Amino acid sequence: MSGRGPGRARSPFARRRGRMVPGDGPLARVPPVAVFAVVAVVFAAGVIIGGFAGAVLLGALAIAVAVLLATTWPRLTSAERLVRILVLAILVAITVGLVVR
Repeated sequence: MSGRGPGRARSPFARRRGRMVPGDGPLARVPPVAVFAVVAVVFAAGVIIGGFAGAVLLGALAIAVAVLLATTWPRLTSAERLVRILVLAILVAITVGLVVR
């Protein structure tokens, strides 16, 4: 037996707050424009700075995108998954390009 009964929660967050519903997560109160601006600034800074420091910035951005993709995976349609994987792959390719250059 796995130790998980029907009354057991699946994650530490679920145990603490119950099941999350769309619009009730930790980022629900963050304005989407602010998130877009932060991502755009970090991406631009990484590309402009270049080299190892730029790769670190873009790598951190890629990790954040991967974490968001992993956490939202069950709710995404196949097309949304494909587009987000493509964005992640492009971001990783740019990051590797900065390291190799």
